[in-house]
Amino acid sequence: MHRRDFLKTTGVMAGGLALTSLIPNLVHASLTLGNTKISTLSDGTLGLPGDMVYGHLPQDELAPILEKYSLDRKRVVPECNVTLVQSGENKVLFDVGAGSNFMPTAGKILESLEGTDLSVDDITHVIFTHAHPDHIWGLLDDFDDPVFPNATHMIGKTEWEYWMNPETVNSIEPSRQAFAVGAKNRLSAIEDAVSFFKDGEEILPGIAAHASFGHTPGHMAFEVRSGSDAAMIVGDSIVNHHVAFERPDWHSGSDQDPETGAKTRIALLDKITTDKMQLIGFHLPNGGIGRCERKDNSYQFISEA
Repeated sequence: MHRRDFLKTTGVMAGGLALTSLIPNLVHASLTLGNTKISTLSDGTLGLPGDMVYGHLPQDELAPILEKYSLDRKRVVPECNVTLVQSGENKVLFDVGAGSNFMPTAGKILESLEGTDLSVDDITHVIFTHAHPDHIWGLLDDFDDPVFPNATHMIGKTEWEYWMNPETVNSIEPSRQAFAVGAKNRLSAIEDAVSFFKDGEEILPGIAAHASFGHTPGHMAFEVRSGSDAAMIVGDSIVNHHVAFERPDWHSGSDQDPETGAKTRIALLDKITTDKMQLIGFHLPNGGIGRCERKDNSYQFISEA
């Protein structure tokens, strides 16, 4: 039995019938652009302390936003949505989720994939928005083999150089040092086979990379286009459906460079609304697919689920 089959079999045995009942709910949402199908697959959720997201914000201005969206100030539970793009022969995953070693509520991408007509062997490309744990720690299985063995793995050159730099672990803030160690360990496993790209490049037919730095030093968003129809995969450059839209100018506690992150967020939201694009966000609700409406200097996320 292949290692991957062994892991799959033991996982199903452990989950039993409960896993089967969850599978249909893990294929969240989808949209079609010409001959291109875009779906989001759930990797589960995160559980974050409210202070991590809200603690540094002006509390008097924050309060009405929390009330408007019925948010819990003490705890944040964002979805994790891995994007699957199917176009011709290409079956492309954007990010691979958290794997089994980050949070117990995350790392569900393989269960979600079971709810489609695809297997890990069918994925032709894995493209990373950035190398934070909930996006890249699912790269390897428990035997340290790539989970998607036939895929070409692709990442922005700036992002790669940052996490592979041996000095990053010493220069990053202490609370993120595990992020640096985890990213370097996993990226090292594909070092001889990874492909790089830069801002503005069409990395696959109909898929172009857009620099969206700030959340990480080399974070990338991706425009998926078919004719006049387009959607933007924003990763974590727009990390929630409330504060990030209502006050995109506010600094986000999840961004490594908050000032750059805010400028990126404003520019992306402006482009998405001006060009009437749909957007797909890793942590946006109801599968993360929707559209954006401008309201003066703020915006609103409209879920398409």
